[in-house]
Amino acid sequence: MIRDIVIFGDPVLRKKCAVVGEVTDEIRSLVDDMMETMREAQGIGLAAPQIGVPVQLAIVDVSHDPECISYLRVDGEDAKLEDIMPLVFINPQLVPHGEKAVMSEGCLSFPDINGDVTRSYELKAVLTDLDGRTLQIETDGLLARAIQHETDHLNGVLFIERMSTATKIALRGKIKRMQREYGAA
Repeated sequence: MIRDIVIFGDPVLRKKCAVVGEVTDEIRSLVDDMMETMREAQGIGLAAPQIGVPVQLAIVDVSHDPECISYLRVDGEDAKLEDIMPLVFINPQLVPHGEKAVMSEGCLSFPDINGDVTRSYELKAVLTDLDGRTLQIETDGLLARAIQHETDHLNGVLFIERMSTATKIALRGKIKRMQREYGAA
């Protein structure tokens, strides 16, 4: 079922989300809805609070661009992007490392808003998948960026907070118009 995407201004986007204790049928159904919603919106990631559910659950799918990373290791072994896409993850713990990189980002909760965001280019992540397995993922590029972006949502952090002050000021009017257009507070 396609769900409504929460737009900036809704307080759920600022909440630190609850830890998922167990993968239930309700969580699996939520993942199915999130996948449908993300695909319909033509996104590459979606966090549960973006559809109004404040739990530590997110999905990422960058399989449209197999060249978006230079490496991927899962539990210390080399892996292919298609082996883990779409990536559904619960309760992530991230260790960004390496050089910082600036890249334009968008967000489904900010329709038509894009801006340069600085993030670590590489990432080590410990997360749980839907089968309850703990995975250690090491990667870079767009996959690392998308995991960081979605994990920020789970901690109540929005991508606009990671933009430079000048970019935030430049986008202020566009964000206010977006909120009026989408009926956000």
